[in-house]
Amino acid sequence: MADSLNIAINGIAGRMGQQLVAAALARGHSLSGGKEADKSAHIGRTIAELTGQPAATGAVSERLETALAGASVWIDFTVPAATLEALEHIAGRGGIALVIGTTGFSPGEEARIAEAASRLAIVKAGNFSLGVTLLQGLVRRASAALGPEWDIEISETHHRHKKDAPSGTALMLGEAAADGRGAPLEALRSAPYDGPDAARAPGTIGFSVRRLGGVIGEHEVRFGALQETLSLTHMALDRSVFAHGAIQAAEWVAGRPPGLYSMDDVLGL
Repeated sequence: MADSLNIAINGIAGRMGQQLVAAALARGHSLSGGKEADKSAHIGRTIAELTGQPAATGAVSERLETALAGASVWIDFTVPAATLEALEHIAGRGGIALVIGTTGFSPGEEARIAEAASRLAIVKAGNFSLGVTLLQGLVRRASAALGPEWDIEISETHHRHKKDAPSGTALMLGEAAADGRGAPLEALRSAPYDGPDAARAPGTIGFSVRRLGGVIGEHEVRFGALQETLSLTHMALDRSVFAHGAIQAAEWVAGRPPGLYSMDDVLGL
């Protein structure tokens, strides 16, 4: 077990925020505070009251400075605008590592995160589960071994409230597949199949998206030749898997030198 950390959480009142609180306490850490949007009904509540975790310390605030007081790691699973606001504030003060699980960033926003990583230690991932991290490596290896004559299709299903599509995990898997073929995903990504002239271009990587009920997360990568297909699949059965992975990432990144790290780094893969 790592030394005890003081952790601050962005979006602490959300489902993921509350899972992060439980995971942090289960691994022996304390809470510096949590942030919510200015008009949230939860502002001013204690984290213990909010989450039903009596051992939790700290309170919910709309102010970054208050939530960050005494923190060694900031964990953020919110939306790009909120994450970037926090990132810029932390970059200006230093001394705090970040774990970013937010998805849906534009290329320009990704560049801002990469620039901040010259001053801050950041673990950023589209998915923090061990299974997905291993799946990413398998996809990269299969893509390299099978060659461009095999089609690649990535499908993902999430709950009806998820906003960005394809999911950050699906794009991460697409990047692994493209890396296996020695090219950036932007060069190989297929446009959605729609309309009378939607034939599949050879060598491309396709994506399909479903939003359904309360599904936590399902991802499948299928490789297809004319004579056979290969399928690699991951299903998240409990949202806590992402929270526990994020806390492991926090334990790993605390005290690290500046850099943009991934779950491969955290798990030594």
